[in-house]
Amino acid sequence: MAIDFKRLTLLRKKLTAIALKILTYILLVTLAFSMLIPFIWMVSTSFMNDLEVYEYPPKLIPDKLNWKNYQEALTLLPFDRFFLNSIIISAGVVTGQLIICSLAAFSFARLHYRGRDKIFSVYLSTMMIPAIVTIIPSFLIIDTFRGLNSYWAMIVPFLNSVWGIFLLRQFFLTLPKDLEDAARIDGASNWTIYWRIILPLSRPALATLGIFSFMASWKEFLWPLIVTSQMEMRPVEVGIALFHSIYITKWPYQMAAAVVVMLPILIVFFFTQRYFIRGIALTGMKG
Repeated sequence: MAIDFKRLTLLRKKLTAIALKILTYILLVTLAFSMLIPFIWMVSTSFMNDLEVYEYPPKLIPDKLNWKNYQEALTLLPFDRFFLNSIIISAGVVTGQLIICSLAAFSFARLHYRGRDKIFSVYLSTMMIPAIVTIIPSFLIIDTFRGLNSYWAMIVPFLNSVWGIFLLRQFFLTLPKDLEDAARIDGASNWTIYWRIILPLSRPALATLGIFSFMASWKEFLWPLIVTSQMEMRPVEVGIALFHSIYITKWPYQMAAAVVVMLPILIVFFFTQRYFIRGIALTGMKG
């Protein structure tokens, strides 16, 4: 009986490919689970009592689910006010970035004037400046205008986003030039082209920017901590940190509050996953 070496070679290649695929899935699942461990630990800690948190060796599942931790954590501090502040701040930042970034991106992508590309390159280079460097100058400016403990102090510094302008510019460059030319022949102004043509065609990119902007503003901690000292003006991220003091930390309460604060971001991410992938793809487009 003759041995078909060609068929055996193909079979070996298929088995090798299947084995590599299985190993790849196992590795990805392992890495994904390792990424989930901190979140699982956070949820588990939120149901523990004060003694279980400090037990050694630590345990992942508490003896009893203390649901009262959530109720007490959200009532011990004014989290209803914290949530309202975060909603107002996030809404202001998202709205401002969508307007300002889209206008700037339209200028860099569709208008023609001397030095446009050089100005954009210089503007883009500011992404290399660490954000921490601008904290003190920004604080001094806000303090000069007596804006501490106000919403606009937490909104105005974030109305502009270099990454957002870059993202929208890359998308605007991919839109057909013929539509713009046809509109100009009909007498449309730059504003009409921007409002009636560019924006309606750019909804995926605008949605992507809005989602990233919301997540960044919702999770912002350092800047609100610096510019606010009044309890009623603080957002949720600063509110969570208030459970931590010099002498004692209420870990179950802090973790319970963190779980609740994390829910809006999880909901947004769950319903808008495709826009995250879209955002990564857009930043790779050639200008």
